[in-house]
Amino acid sequence: MLTRNYLLYDVFTTERLAGNPLAVVLDSKGLDTTAMQAIAREFNLSETVFVLPPDNPKHRARIRIFTPDYEMPFAGHPTVGSAIALAEIAGDGDTAGIFVLEENIGPVRCAVSKHDGTIFAEFDLAKLPEQLELSADPVAIGAALGLGPHEIGFENHRVSFWSAGVPYVTVPVADLEAAARIRLDNQAWSELAPRKSEWAFASPYVYCRETVNYESAFHARMIVPGNPSYEDPATGSAAAAFAGAIMHFDDPRDGVSRLWIEQGLEMGRPSRIRLELNVEGGRLAAARIGGHAVKVAEGKLFV
Repeated sequence: MLTRNYLLYDVFTTERLAGNPLAVVLDSKGLDTTAMQAIAREFNLSETVFVLPPDNPKHRARIRIFTPDYEMPFAGHPTVGSAIALAEIAGDGDTAGIFVLEENIGPVRCAVSKHDGTIFAEFDLAKLPEQLELSADPVAIGAALGLGPHEIGFENHRVSFWSAGVPYVTVPVADLEAAARIRLDNQAWSELAPRKSEWAFASPYVYCRETVNYESAFHARMIVPGNPSYEDPATGSAAAAFAGAIMHFDDPRDGVSRLWIEQGLEMGRPSRIRLELNVEGGRLAAARIGGHAVKVAEGKLFV
């Protein structure tokens, strides 16, 4: 039996017991996929990261990301949380540092910096968002979320389907009141939603322009379908996909746009995700996801 250290972080927040919790298992060399999946199920958080030696010695680490049920090719809050955890362990969390994490989606460039006692990390999207075909009726999608036709869409925003490594059905709703009332009907969703794999349906990412916090550009909620379904307090991979919808519907001007997305408020886990868009010639040239993280616990794993 080996002893492996692990850390627990709350990500996309500067406050403990807020944001999205993440387990980071260090010293993961020797663990196979079955063992990693079992450990992720034991932690029972939305994601658990396993840190491994990098394939390329110039990179900081290789990380594998697991939900309690399956492995992810890429995810936002595990990337931000892992980057901050590894920077703190290395002792370079006090100064700006840039390094690469190897994920299943490919190399992910991360930058970590400290401001006013809080640590912030951001990463470049390894894959820019692309629009996918969506055949489901927007009215039916709204009904599966417990909303009427008049509550789906705002301005020129319409239901669409995007992926920057993980696909999401992006669902614009009229306002905060509509966003607060969504309730996912799993049976209805399973009959109309596209699949992201042979064993899982794409999740709805519900958003509106009205926000609780004045500095936020959008308010969002993300529900993971299943039995039971559950809500995610902060979803970086969804924000990455959402960048495609912003480009498509809002047509931002050339230059760099930095947008804060608030999430998790309805479930008592307030989170803030920063989405940065680099637009050149009317096209998205690059995008980054960023946020804070704070360590809440550490311990030893006896496996």
